[in-house]
Amino acid sequence: MAVTTQQLIDWKQQGHQITMLTAYEYAIAKILDQAGIDIILVGDSLAMVGLGYQTTLPLTLEEMLHHAKAVRRAVVRSLLVVDLPFLTYQESPQQAIHSAGRILKETGASAVKLEGGYDEMANTVSALVKVGIPVMGHVGLTPQSVHQLGGYRQQGKTIDAAQRILSEAIALQQAGAFAIVLEHIPKDLAAEITQQLTIPTIGIGAGPHCDGQVLVTSDILGLTPWQPPFAKKYANLHDTITNAVTQFCTEVQEGKFP
Repeated sequence: MAVTTQQLIDWKQQGHQITMLTAYEYAIAKILDQAGIDIILVGDSLAMVGLGYQTTLPLTLEEMLHHAKAVRRAVVRSLLVVDLPFLTYQESPQQAIHSAGRILKETGASAVKLEGGYDEMANTVSALVKVGIPVMGHVGLTPQSVHQLGGYRQQGKTIDAAQRILSEAIALQQAGAFAIVLEHIPKDLAAEITQQLTIPTIGIGAGPHCDGQVLVTSDILGLTPWQPPFAKKYANLHDTITNAVTQFCTEVQEGKFP
């Protein structure tokens, strides 16, 4: 049976750890779904991993829609969540409803994810939920604010910063978010947020005390030249693919294939 947002909340109460990975195209999405991943995220990391941008900021809604449609065709069991790209939701709740509505209508995704939990963003989440759009929040290191944050550095290391992140997480829950990603924050802070919330937390570089974990699939497969310090490489497909391509070239050039 397909994973639902309510099921994720139930799993938190049951102590069932939630798994989440990214996908941007059909083949990988099908593998993740069949392997039993609970949540597949069409993340705005697509900008860097799939499209070669230096940050997530250039990604457009049209590009996200294109890739999310391909992922949707592969997914049967996993909950499909799609990131709202930069400046497709920050201007107003009305803009967010329009962008998120397009994602649900045109891709068949089950939910959207957006960054930030400050007052205006919590109001936006509330507006989305009121019209029937499930929302996953995201606090801590928010990549769409990379220039404001001074890079991809750990957040929440001071008392004031930690309190702000905790307050944002609580505000998102009160606004109706069904889950929250905690990115690159101290593990003690992640533990406190997880304990205080009744909705699940999904950690990425936030320690072992969250209700689930998410990573970028290209990182765990060893396809990217650089991984963040909190990622784990479970395979080295870069070398595997390079060796296969090199062998193909050699055999064709030497007349051994076909």
